[in-house]
Amino acid sequence: MTRALLLENPHIDADTIFNSNDIQVTRIKGALDEEDLIKALNGFEILGIRSKTTVSRRVLEAHPQLAAIGAFCIGTNQIDLAAATERGVAVFNAPYSNTRSVVELAIGEIIDLTRRVTVKNSKLHRGIWDKSADGAHEVRGHTLGIIGYGNIGTQLSVLAEALGLNVIFYDVAERLALGNAKRMPDLASVLREADIVSIHVDGSRSNSELFGDREFSQMKQGALFINLSRGFVVDIEALRSHLVSGHLGGAAIDVFPDEPKANGDEFISPLAGLDNVILTPHVGGSTEEAQLDIGRFVSTKVSDYLHTGSTDMSVNLPNLTLAATPSSRYRIRLIHRNTPGVLALVNQTFAESGANINGQILGTAGPIGYVITDISSELPLEALEAISSMADTVRLVVDPI
Repeated sequence: MTRALLLENPHIDADTIFNSNDIQVTRIKGALDEEDLIKALNGFEILGIRSKTTVSRRVLEAHPQLAAIGAFCIGTNQIDLAAATERGVAVFNAPYSNTRSVVELAIGEIIDLTRRVTVKNSKLHRGIWDKSADGAHEVRGHTLGIIGYGNIGTQLSVLAEALGLNVIFYDVAERLALGNAKRMPDLASVLREADIVSIHVDGSRSNSELFGDREFSQMKQGALFINLSRGFVVDIEALRSHLVSGHLGGAAIDVFPDEPKANGDEFISPLAGLDNVILTPHVGGSTEEAQLDIGRFVSTKVSDYLHTGSTDMSVNLPNLTLAATPSSRYRIRLIHRNTPGVLALVNQTFAESGANINGQILGTAGPIGYVITDISSELPLEALEAISSMADTVRLVVDPI
């Protein structure tokens, strides 16, 4: 029976799906540091994590038996993908499952900040009745600037337009504008025009401190700022300075450069105590619906990979799926270095052993190649030994069909 170690409590439905695929689950409630993770992984072929556990090259080197990592979240920047790929460890995530939840939170915060609900709420909690329209606006007719026009940015664009917002966006990649959204030539042009700026970039380290004093200075007087992407994207001290000075009208922040490791731990931020700031504890995707979808999606993808070799939606291996024929007896999965002639050598080796190949598919991605081969003959043990010892072989798996 395959064994899976799940950290940080993904949805319980993940266990049900794993168990139904003959995968035994062990859970650890919180995140683990590098040393503890290395110790905990002994004997496990699957690792399931969320955003707080880091899977370093050292962790991967210590556990050559690890076959797959399931990231029960959107990002995979907490995993050393290069090291995982070198060792033939398939990595899967859930790039779409919490999109709607993040977008709905962004929409709610846009309305709350535009109507100054946070300020009114704070005053009323202090016993101050302040029934006034000063500074409160409808969102209709305002301009929303979206930085990062991927899965979340595009869906936010559609819903924002439905509310009557004008949408402009900037992305370093070429993106198709949806509806009436307008692509801007650079970040500065978005900041100059937008009444509200919402950040939805990925976890690439190139986005570190994407927003600092210069970027905030370029924003319109009284503009609103929202970050539901990554904590390291924003210089929090610079943001505080522009809020306290009155240059920015408000902010909503869900992610932080340094976050507590567990619920109940103390949270400290320069933004705490500001009436015009919404602070939430990294809950953009934390709805029951999103967590259910993530748990089911990732556990299904990992289970499929373990049983059929399907790498559909893998973030680091070529995406391949091969349907077995009724005559198929064995499935042979080879992850190899992407060098010329590997497939020819593999097939020559099979042919010399008399193996009958009745299904095969190959894909390459950067430094790695992946080939699935079905045979309808007896298992060619000598051929498999020869393939396993090839210089370019990274991982060889053989399963009966």
